[in-house]
Amino acid sequence: MMLDPSDHDILAVFLVSVIAIVLAGETGRWLGRRSPAQGADSVSTLEGAILGLLALMIGFTFAMALSRFEARRDAVLIEANAIGTTALRARLLPAPHNRQTLQLLGDYVKLRLDITRHMPSAVELDTMVRRSSTIQEALWQQVKAVTARDNAMVPTGLFIQSLNEMIDNQEKRLLAARNRLPAVILYALYGVAIVAIGFAGYANGLQARRSRLPVYLVGILVAAMIILIQDLDRPGAGFIRVGQEPMFGVAATIAAFAD
Repeated sequence: MMLDPSDHDILAVFLVSVIAIVLAGETGRWLGRRSPAQGADSVSTLEGAILGLLALMIGFTFAMALSRFEARRDAVLIEANAIGTTALRARLLPAPHNRQTLQLLGDYVKLRLDITRHMPSAVELDTMVRRSSTIQEALWQQVKAVTARDNAMVPTGLFIQSLNEMIDNQEKRLLAARNRLPAVILYALYGVAIVAIGFAGYANGLQARRSRLPVYLVGILVAAMIILIQDLDRPGAGFIRVGQEPMFGVAATIAAFAD
């Protein structure tokens, strides 16, 4: 089974990647210093081609990760708006269903915020999804109780519509959170990076007086860019996180409604 680099601590992955890339550069330099200087031009051409391929792959993968990050950010806003609309329409329900519904919606938002406080494991995420489904079922029971009293009420119909949208948006947000870069793309990116820096070190070794510093700098920059891509691709871990301000705003609004 292929290990996913995104499942490990981002600083540890960065350290390992820097070590691997620097070793590739040193290995290439060692081989270059023991090779004849003839053919240096062809090596430089090949080095440029591989570095160009690496730049293309980094740009392509960065665009993929950024689009997924934006999808997760948009999903938070859309779901928060749906919950807020549901809470507004819940106030139109007859007592005591309006208060009970608002309390359930408050618990629902709190559960959403709890998910984002840390990167949950697959088991924790499944548990939270089941709790969300339980709250959704309780909300439907409130609707059933209201419609049993009067199924011609316009506010009830509006509430059902917004509740449907809220439930649908949960699935969209979960899909956005689970839609991550395939591990094979990250491994291919690391593989091309190691080969490219290895060729850079080889070309550097053919000219023994050249400093190692440029190769090291390029290798560290490449490792940093790959880590940035992985950070964007992580829904709830790392340094770049999806802002939860819309959810905090909805939580404050529901709390005000309940008072």
